[in-house]
Amino acid sequence: MTHILTRTLDRLTGHDRVTLMETERMLVLTKGRITAILGPGEHRLKTRDTVREVHNIERLRFTSPYARVLFRERPDLAEAHLTEVRAEADEVAVILREGVPYEVLLPDTRLVLWAVAGPWTVERHALTDTLALPTALARRLTRTGLTTVFNATEVAEGHVGMLTVDGVLMGRLDPGTHAFWKVGRHVAVKQVDLRTQAHEVTGQEILTKDRVTIRVNLTADYRVTDPERAVGAVKDFEEALHRALQLAFRKTLGALTLDRLLAEKVTVDAEAAKTVRAEMARIGIEVGEIALKDVILPGEMREILTAVVAAEKEAEANVIRRREETNATRSLLNTAKVMAENPVMLRLKELEALETIAGKVERLTVHNGTEGLMTDLVRLRD
Repeated sequence: MTHILTRTLDRLTGHDRVTLMETERMLVLTKGRITAILGPGEHRLKTRDTVREVHNIERLRFTSPYARVLFRERPDLAEAHLTEVRAEADEVAVILREGVPYEVLLPDTRLVLWAVAGPWTVERHALTDTLALPTALARRLTRTGLTTVFNATEVAEGHVGMLTVDGVLMGRLDPGTHAFWKVGRHVAVKQVDLRTQAHEVTGQEILTKDRVTIRVNLTADYRVTDPERAVGAVKDFEEALHRALQLAFRKTLGALTLDRLLAEKVTVDAEAAKTVRAEMARIGIEVGEIALKDVILPGEMREILTAVVAAEKEAEANVIRRREETNATRSLLNTAKVMAENPVMLRLKELEALETIAGKVERLTVHNGTEGLMTDLVRLRD
């Protein structure tokens, strides 16, 4: 009965009743002005000249077209129910809910939260020239999925990262993971390998002094000793090394004839290497061993050189044969002299010859005895 009377009275007076749950809040405007923010429970409101906004505080954020008016006209209501967080132009604000990162505000941004949905705390991080954020903070934000506000890059072991912000070199980064705020500025990290490396120059065509076109393959060991100079002095230090090797060897080898080039290969390396090392040292590159690996001749020249080498080797072989024949003849002459002066030695040679002959026949017939055989069969002298 009482409930019916209450409803009747509300209708007569132009009111109605609204019930809000624990997770709901209502913004009430009467005749265009903000009059209240209602909490959970039953509320009696006028039906005319009233605007109502129901908000779910589980969404955490307060989003309303009347937000700025509320803070300007009714700061008491805003302070009682809402938490406003602003990030200044030179800082990043990390909002934590119960100690866990919830949102990150980049410079010149704001966020309004329901105070009762907290507790809320704010960590403020000043922007540095490098825009880097602490590694521990980057890991916390990554664990909570807040990775859209920063970029991460990894510098490998044995490398160094050269950091530039808006095209200006800011310094070097050690191996590891590094993170940088996304605040509308361009951040780039170029990795430079500090280990000893090999650089190859293949198929380099050179015209020698005697107008023979050859192709050479070069190799050089190098190491970056000053990354700042290597990155800042030239656009690409590897390309600069490649060009220095080409020019130095072209100049050195072009002043030599083919025969001298092939004969003084090691000396040529030393002369060209000295020029390359001096040039690369000026941009922070230490060049180690430089070698002329291959000298490739054109087809016709290879055939000519092969014929020349073959002729030289044939001539050497003929000289050796003549020398051996002379030595053999001289040995035979000495043997003949010994036999002529020593009859016993002669008879031994006769017996050796007889033994050789006897070994090659199946049957041997002796007519006049052993003495007659040896006397008649072998007669080297009267």
